[in-house]
Amino acid sequence: MLTHNLSEENSILNTFIAEIRDVNIQKDSMRFRRNIERIGEILGYEMSKSFSFEPKKITTPLAETEVQTIENEVVLCSVLRAGVPLHNGLLNYFDTAENAFISAYRHHLEKPETFEIVVEYLACPSLEGKTLILADPMVATGQSLLATFEALKPFGTPKEIHLAAVIGAQEGIDFVAKNFPENTHLWIATIDKYLNSKGYIVPGLGDAGDLAFGEKLQH
Repeated sequence: MLTHNLSEENSILNTFIAEIRDVNIQKDSMRFRRNIERIGEILGYEMSKSFSFEPKKITTPLAETEVQTIENEVVLCSVLRAGVPLHNGLLNYFDTAENAFISAYRHHLEKPETFEIVVEYLACPSLEGKTLILADPMVATGQSLLATFEALKPFGTPKEIHLAAVIGAQEGIDFVAKNFPENTHLWIATIDKYLNSKGYIVPGLGDAGDLAFGEKLQH
């Protein structure tokens, strides 16, 4: 897997990352969602540089000209519910993409630190020969991404796979790299060092889904 860590170069992205981490600013759920969306836009822009392009003739009011445009057939899939703002940011840039949605959540077992990933809902077009962008804001253990990828396999084999994430732990990224095809690309805003005993990223930012849409009851 090829990892593109955007935090290796300073940019306005730093500001958005700082705000979604800050315990005071992140209390504003609307601002939190918008920052995740803006990060999605940046990830999409950087990702687009690796796509295939073809010339297209355009007629302006003054003349005819040629522009290089993306030829990839994109399917954008996000992991509910935390992935929605990230999905929106990517969709702002890949506005002709087909869309898929999947639910993947942690079902905690007897001990709080033990859990399994449960997939219950999936809506997806054909992926055969297309460019799959799989968006999940937090790559903690990496198990959610793998469960999602396995659930998508009956819909066809993508030509290429791009993972889009905001924050990941190195442990989870290593897990994903071992379980996804070698030519997979991971586009991520920043990478943190480790997970705590409950499988949360440190320093991370907390629960992205709760911060974006409100706290939930656990069952």
